[in-house]
Amino acid sequence: MAESQTYDYIIVGAGSAGSVLANRLSASGKYSVLLLEAGRPSHPWSRIPIGFAKLIDNPKANWLYESEPEEATGGRPIPVPRGKLLGGSSSINGMVFVRGQAQDFDTWAQLGNRGWSYADVLPFFRSMENYDAGEDEFRGRSGPLRVTDLKEHGPFYDALVAAAGEVGIEQNQDYNGAVQDGIGMTQVTINKGRRMSTAYCYLDPAKNRSNLRIETSALTERLLFEGTKCTGVRYTIGGVAQDALAGREVIVSAGAINSPQLLELSGIGQPEVLAKHGIEVLKALPGVGENLRDHYAPRMKWDVKTKGLTYNDKARGLGLVFQALKFAMTGTGLLGLPASPIRAYVRSRPGLSSPDIGMSWIPFLVADGFKLDKQSGMTVITHPLRSESMGSIHIGSAEATTAPTIRFNFLSAEYDCEVTLAAMRMARDMMAAPSIAMLQATELAPGLDLQDDKALLDWVKETAETAYHPIGTCKMGDDPRAVVDDQLRVHGIQGLRVADASIMPTLTSGNTNAPSIMIGEKAAAMVLASAA
Repeated sequence: MAESQTYDYIIVGAGSAGSVLANRLSASGKYSVLLLEAGRPSHPWSRIPIGFAKLIDNPKANWLYESEPEEATGGRPIPVPRGKLLGGSSSINGMVFVRGQAQDFDTWAQLGNRGWSYADVLPFFRSMENYDAGEDEFRGRSGPLRVTDLKEHGPFYDALVAAAGEVGIEQNQDYNGAVQDGIGMTQVTINKGRRMSTAYCYLDPAKNRSNLRIETSALTERLLFEGTKCTGVRYTIGGVAQDALAGREVIVSAGAINSPQLLELSGIGQPEVLAKHGIEVLKALPGVGENLRDHYAPRMKWDVKTKGLTYNDKARGLGLVFQALKFAMTGTGLLGLPASPIRAYVRSRPGLSSPDIGMSWIPFLVADGFKLDKQSGMTVITHPLRSESMGSIHIGSAEATTAPTIRFNFLSAEYDCEVTLAAMRMARDMMAAPSIAMLQATELAPGLDLQDDKALLDWVKETAETAYHPIGTCKMGDDPRAVVDDQLRVHGIQGLRVADASIMPTLTSGNTNAPSIMIGEKAAAMVLASAA
């Protein structure tokens, strides 16, 4: 074992939140910071936007986790991709930038988490982003993270916007502004054809600071303690174990999958789970690994007979060469796409105070592995925004190299079943609107022969996937199932915080990368305030 070294702060995980923390905590030069990342520094496909389709099942950039087979997944294991690079999942995700609704964060505050209301977190959203549109009251202009409006246009998108209007969904130029309601082109973490990961936007500007040490291929195996005070971490590089000590704090930012895993490996969690794997209990916290939530999203499909509108046509044969040249010259086209270029946030019924359904459209028919199908068409992703079904993540053994056991428990809440059905029917209504006629579109999946609730839910169970938004497994709060307090300090432990999507008490209304970056910003501010 190599000789241990001491730092002021040790951050475990260089993902969406951890990269932010490393930048902000090292910025003044006053504090020494060690950032540990189990993955590699980068991957060639990470830079190119459409590269997410190449990384979604690539073991060189992805942990490639799977959930346990369950009734709600038709007995299937569900892929759970997680980034294994500097930048974490921000380096392999679909680059969709969605803050969520004010209601999401006000709910966190109402659950007893002081300082997490929308008014409290808005300054951090503004400080992290560099965005040219929207209103100054809501949007940031000079932050590290470049956010842009996708520069896709054409008759395909015009037809979708017009059809939305025909079923009562108005256009919204800034769904991250005053209200989320409506349809609009996706805001993305892409600039001039390059992915804006936290590795690029936060770590690259900071990596040469003398007080910041970044270690990659460094698997953190457990936390170190003196009594109930966290004093450091043990990690391995190339099979060699090393200890690093923290003079001030250890901050776990390993994500919703790996943060609860590390706590359990270190003796923090449910006593019965720890005992099963021969781990001594340091602190009994029954909420560790519980409260797992994600967006369970059916992929509905339509063929499109009008030629030349979808990328199944535009990227076929020599068209793919043209797309490559277009991207090289302008940063746009197929290679510059995010996971879904256009999206809508809608209400399933009258009387709701805010949208409860998310819908997004992919301008091509998706084959297995997010590839272009030979048939021309489109894919429509729908899901409830604030799912109530809760699952769990727990260690599969006492070894850090063993993948954790993931149980989503999808559709266990009746609410999720109801809103999933409403979302699918709303997508059908929109695809039957007059303006869609120019596409000559026919529903392929689930298919119009499936109409009643049971048939549609059975199809969802057999085919749906997650939207890759796991949260909540080290949730923030002061109830018996809470793992961290509203300062993100682990209950009953000194010198240890968790800062990533795992601390979210409930799902935000949309993609979770932007809120995860905000959590990193807010956590850094809290850590620095406590050090002053």
